[in-house]
Amino acid sequence: MAISHKNKTLGTLLATLFGGLGAHRFYLYGKKDYWGWLSVLAFILLSFAIIIRLPQALFITFLILAIISFFAGLIGALVIGLTPDEKWGAQFNTHSGRSSDSGWTVILLVIITFALGSTALIATIARGFDLYLTGGAFG
Repeated sequence: MAISHKNKTLGTLLATLFGGLGAHRFYLYGKKDYWGWLSVLAFILLSFAIIIRLPQALFITFLILAIISFFAGLIGALVIGLTPDEKWGAQFNTHSGRSSDSGWTVILLVIITFALGSTALIATIARGFDLYLTGGAFG
């Protein structure tokens, strides 16, 4: 049986784009990863709440779970991208026979992830205060 090589750049890209759905967790740990399935469940519940038009309290609860999953994916992208190649190889590629050489692509992905995450965090905090203090009068 061939041992697969886990690419650090691909892991970072998956976490940046689809980290809220746990795509990077399934890539790194396989289909038995509980945290990956929990991320998928958060978005399924949010989709269910939108389609069925559940009461507002349940909708907001599922929305908060999906937002937490989204931010956890971005944090995962930062952790993967900033992990040194030697540590990455020792953790994921011990038996593959290949070493990791990530280069500048991972650094650019980390910068994009940081910009996306900080912008989303500021927007989420601003919208949360808007809803809390004004009842959503400004949007």
